[in-house]
Amino acid sequence: MLNRVSPPLVDTGALVPPAALDAQAFRAGMSKLAAAVNIITSPGKDEPYGFTASAVCSVTDTPPTLLVCINRSNRSHPVIAASRVLCVNTACAEQGPLSMAFASSGGSMAQRFGQGAWTTMATGAPVLVDAAVSFDCRVLSLQEIGTHDVLFCEVVAIREGGRGGLVYFDRRFHPLG
Repeated sequence: MLNRVSPPLVDTGALVPPAALDAQAFRAGMSKLAAAVNIITSPGKDEPYGFTASAVCSVTDTPPTLLVCINRSNRSHPVIAASRVLCVNTACAEQGPLSMAFASSGGSMAQRFGQGAWTTMATGAPVLVDAAVSFDCRVLSLQEIGTHDVLFCEVVAIREGGRGGLVYFDRRFHPLG
């Protein structure tokens, strides 16, 4: 039988307690974590809403589930909370300008959606026609953490489209492929 013993904890004196960790230092560190660029969309009562996010990841394939994070101050938040549907549109290499439009706090939703070609699938959420891939989702649950909500989203339809990808790294978009 293998006896596993954890190494003793060593106080290095250099560790910063989480409560004292500076938010700017955290953001600077996170800027070095490359992530896919996604345009998250949802149907509103009068018009669709959307925003750019890099905080998206797979949870499980049974049932197919994604995790999406959204700041509660984002103007798309109440629309998604009310409709309980969204589409994760993963941007292609050439969609940097469109992704930036959805990342901006300015401009109307009509201006944002006017820059792309859109369709819908099962949920009615806007699907970017030439996205690398689009995941049409129903929000199953949400968890409040700090300033954000973590949404657990069941994927009900998938559409593959354009080629290449777009990642966010070091506070800039970088095309792939």
